[in-house]
Amino acid sequence: MRHAIAVLTLLTLCAAAWHADAGTVFDRVKARGAVQCGSFERPGLAQQDDDRHWSGLNVDVCRAIAVAVLGSAEKIAFHGYATPPELALLSQGGDDVSFLTGREIAENDLSGRIVPGPPVFVESHAVMVPAKAKERTLAELAGDGGICFMSGSPVEHSLPAYFGALNKPWRPVPYSEDGEMIDAYNVQQCHAIAYELTTLATVFQDRGVNRMSSRILAEPLVVYPVIAATGTADAQWSALVAWTVDSLIVADRPDTRWVVGGVKSMPAPLRELGLDKEWQTRVVAAIGTYRDIFDRNLGAKSSLKLSRDADRISRGGLSFPFIE
Repeated sequence: MRHAIAVLTLLTLCAAAWHADAGTVFDRVKARGAVQCGSFERPGLAQQDDDRHWSGLNVDVCRAIAVAVLGSAEKIAFHGYATPPELALLSQGGDDVSFLTGREIAENDLSGRIVPGPPVFVESHAVMVPAKAKERTLAELAGDGGICFMSGSPVEHSLPAYFGALNKPWRPVPYSEDGEMIDAYNVQQCHAIAYELTTLATVFQDRGVNRMSSRILAEPLVVYPVIAATGTADAQWSALVAWTVDSLIVADRPDTRWVVGGVKSMPAPLRELGLDKEWQTRVVAAIGTYRDIFDRNLGAKSSLKLSRDADRISRGGLSFPFIE
């Protein structure tokens, strides 16, 4: 009997310790005084300027979470997953929020260690051609014209998959250097160029020595979400992150005579985490709605100039974006 009681006591203590550890992210963030977020670099989503200052849609979502938890959009610690130490931090689940694609989750063996949270952007592989080109669809690129792409990039897989499904021939033109590839396209050593849409939007601005105008075909090779991922140990923290993203999105809903719009349409007091019923309103007041975030980082108010059709999240669809 004494042995059984000892075992039960030990199990109770272990369970209590597990519960204490499982709900520590909120407390850890409060004690640190900053929300720690990480992301692979992507134009318009997460990028550094010459002063090592981070900006982008992912960064603004991180700032929104900081407003919810700490009351200030400036209380974040953001970094990119590029160097081995940063990738080690990612693999160890050391960030409070990680912005990742499914491929990045798989390549870093994270599927059992993260909660795949809400999508914050739907990225895609896109193809760009000269503005005067006759092609309007990807299928019309089949043949000998040649499509430039970065060797070893995910596009190297999506291009043959696309044309293979159509059972159409195409001419691959791989490159190992970005600049060399862009120069080759601008002098038409390859007829088209394939890249992630956000990166291609920056290439679009480089008209090269011939000052060639381009356009991005409206059909994607593949589309996939960038999600706000959290660790598996703290369900309440995962819920807070998901509710924050949702608050930014629903804030774009119009307030009509028949339907309540804005953040009031989906209230989430989160009293369990010590947040009051006005926290969503404060987040939107400090950061803006999802559409505001999109416009300043990817849309009309940004250098990328992606059209509103790229705002798939708040529009609730998967329509493919294009450059205006």
